[in-house]
Amino acid sequence: MPSHLPLPLSRRGLLLAGAGAGAALGLAPGRARAAARPRPFGRYGSPADRATPTTLYVDQDGRGDFSTVQAAVTAAAGSGWTLVIAPGTYRETVAVDATRTEATWIGASRDPRDVVIVYDNAAGTPKPDGSGTYGTTGSATTTVQADGFTARWITFANDWLRADHPGSTGTQAVAIKVQGDRSAFHHCRFLGHQDTLYADSRALTAFARQYYADCYVEGDVDFVFGRATAVYENCHFRTLDRADLAGAPYGFVFAPSTAVANPRGYLVSRSRVGSAAPDAFYKLARPWVPGSDPTARPMLTVRDTRLGAGIDAVAPYTDMSAAYPWQDQRFAEYRDTGPGAEITVPENRPQLTDEEAESATREIYLGDWAPWKEC
Repeated sequence: MPSHLPLPLSRRGLLLAGAGAGAALGLAPGRARAAARPRPFGRYGSPADRATPTTLYVDQDGRGDFSTVQAAVTAAAGSGWTLVIAPGTYRETVAVDATRTEATWIGASRDPRDVVIVYDNAAGTPKPDGSGTYGTTGSATTTVQADGFTARWITFANDWLRADHPGSTGTQAVAIKVQGDRSAFHHCRFLGHQDTLYADSRALTAFARQYYADCYVEGDVDFVFGRATAVYENCHFRTLDRADLAGAPYGFVFAPSTAVANPRGYLVSRSRVGSAAPDAFYKLARPWVPGSDPTARPMLTVRDTRLGAGIDAVAPYTDMSAAYPWQDQRFAEYRDTGPGAEITVPENRPQLTDEEAESATREIYLGDWAPWKEC
């Protein structure tokens, strides 16, 4: 069994520090670094020395144009705005509508642990106006509908915890929902439990392309899910331990819901899947065929990736619904390594041929868009 994390911090403290993503850093050390920093926006200028006319500065301590991310987003109407965000923990929900295209968000310290956007709504959380609960989509801390969105060195989190809400059935709690085409995330963290990273599109007929490079994602149930065409490159996925369950499975890493007409779903390349849970207590994936799209044919390819012992090597895939068996979906692997990738029951581990693998690349999936060149 993998070693567990240190216990002195609360679970929420560990969540915000990014359990397993390095040394456990609570909120206080992060704020201390921010307060001591004489240039909160680092190399990216300041309101008095603006990098470009379309650059806005966010600092919760009042040294920027705005003290909240949402206020800056609201001010940045139209296309091409850049938000430089000073270190701090921004407890708020943020929405970028479809009109605010080609936006860029930059964590000023270039360390994603320093800039945290977090809230704690869940699907079952009642809305303040009494109109019902938020639902999965409404639970998102950050929602991005616009095309051309880029984020660097930022943590997106949802710190809603099951332990704080015993008996709750709406336990989906999204850190970020991304719906726009050409959405890129570099060196970002996505922290949550169930439904952490919702990589989706604005409509069933929209094939939104997304790129995640050098990112860290943690959770337990279906914590990377949705219908986007998404490439995850050099990423670290980490499954969490669970005290509320007595046995396996604790959860599922991927739950794609790719539209049947979309030839490209999720591609995981040169990444790794680690775990804080006992060996073989997690499934690699299960297909999500939502009620809104019963014709969906989920697609996931995992290649050249290390699967740790937390993944059930004997049966890494399972059904979300018996009506849509995983064997009828588009799941495949190629040249994966690690104890979780061991092929003991070949029919449970569909593999790409060398020829098929030539089409499972970021270039094929993303077409004329090459976000890795923008780093």
